[in-house]
Amino acid sequence: MTAPVKSSPLALTVLALLHYRPLHPYGLQQLIKQWGKERVVNVGQRAGLYRTIERLLAGGLIAVRQTERDQQYPERTVYEVTDAGRAATREWLEQMLSVPKEEFPVFPAALSNVMLLVPDEALTVLERRAERVAAQCAALEEGRDEAVGAGVPRVALIEDEYTLAVLTAERRWLDGVIGELRDGSLTWSRELLAGFQEPSEPASSD
Repeated sequence: MTAPVKSSPLALTVLALLHYRPLHPYGLQQLIKQWGKERVVNVGQRAGLYRTIERLLAGGLIAVRQTERDQQYPERTVYEVTDAGRAATREWLEQMLSVPKEEFPVFPAALSNVMLLVPDEALTVLERRAERVAAQCAALEEGRDEAVGAGVPRVALIEDEYTLAVLTAERRWLDGVIGELRDGSLTWSRELLAGFQEPSEPASSD
């Protein structure tokens, strides 16, 4: 029996790329970067890619096509997607596209604890974030314009379009909060927060 494989962004991307042609792990990593997909899947550590490949192989979603031997490179195993892998790719893709998933990104978690800073400190760090978000937007817009100019179809850039829309919305929100911190309409103090301390635990009924 094959082991069930849990879907993940990287596993979906590996399966999707193997739909185009068989590849070895290094080729997969390079193609992910070449197509700009490292902005939406984490391939910074090659070990994570290898673990994902091992899971897909154990689950029967990919298979070994051949082993390449070359004097210039170490031995490389080439993988191909199986029929089960093609079915899983479609199932995962439809699920990920249609069902919003409760995720836990870093920024909202940090915002939920921003009261540990004083307002002036929060203003400083959020201004720094706003600058970085603006730079990300500019880089995405430049890359998109270059790709469109080179004739890349819109559907191949759709994840960048989404990311840019999200970043643009974040910029607007950051600008609003920064403005409120600057004019004092958003503020807090230790004394103010003391009135919202956690309630004490209920007394035991024993």
